[in-house]
Amino acid sequence: MTIDPARVAAVVPAYNEAGKIGDVVRKVPRRYAACVIVVDDCSRDDTAGEARRAGAERVVRHEVNRGVGAGIRTGLMTARAAGFEYAAILSGDDQHEPDELPRVLEPLFRGEADLVQGSRWLPGGATPGIPADRRWLTRLYPLLFRLASGYPSTDGTNGFRAFRLAMLDDPRIRLDQEWLDRYELEPYLLYQAVRCGYRVREVPVTVRYHGRGTTKMRPFQDGWRILRPLVYLRLGLKR
Repeated sequence: MTIDPARVAAVVPAYNEAGKIGDVVRKVPRRYAACVIVVDDCSRDDTAGEARRAGAERVVRHEVNRGVGAGIRTGLMTARAAGFEYAAILSGDDQHEPDELPRVLEPLFRGEADLVQGSRWLPGGATPGIPADRRWLTRLYPLLFRLASGYPSTDGTNGFRAFRLAMLDDPRIRLDQEWLDRYELEPYLLYQAVRCGYRVREVPVTVRYHGRGTTKMRPFQDGWRILRPLVYLRLGLKR
C-alpha cells in the first residue's frame, strides 16, 4: 500500500516538552507525512524553538495555556487550512513511535476507515515501562467506552490516531467547543466518529512510558475529563 505523504500532516501538541519535542519531530518519517505541525501550548521552556530547529514545518504557539485538546484542535485546523487530507496525531512527549505511522495511515489510504485508532492492547501493540496504575486504568476505560457507545474499543484513551480531515466539516462533530480544551477532545472525537456512523478501526501501536513524573495528567481531575464526554454525550447533555 502506497502512502502519499503530500496528503498527510502529523499534528503534535506540546507543553513544556523541551528535551523531547526535537526527537519527536526528527523521528517523523517524511515519506509518510510531508508536514509536522507542532502546537506549543504556551510552554515556559524552549519547546517552540527546539521544534523549529528540529525541522518542524509549522510551529504554532498559543499565547496562553489552553490544554492538550485546544492544541490538537489548533493543529487540525492548521492542517485543514493548508489543504491536507489526513492528519495523524502524535504525542509531544515521545510516547509514540512515528515509524508506526503506516499502521494508522494505510487503512485510510485503502479506503477501509475514516478514523484509525491506535491500540496498545491489541496483539502487536506494546507498553514498555507502563506503571501498574496506568495499566488497569487504560484497561478499564475501553469497557466504559463500549458501554456508552456500543463500539468494541480496546484502547479509548490512546492519542495516537489518524483520520480524514473532512470529518471536521460534519456539523455533528464540534471540536470548537470550549469544554473540549483539555483531555476531553480525544475521547469526544472517537465517540462522535462512532455515533455518526464513520468507519472506525483499531490497529496495534506502541505506547512508551518514560518513568514516573513525566505525565502531566492528574489522576482524579483529568480522569474525570476523559470520562465526561462519555457521560455528557450518552445522556445528551452536550453535543
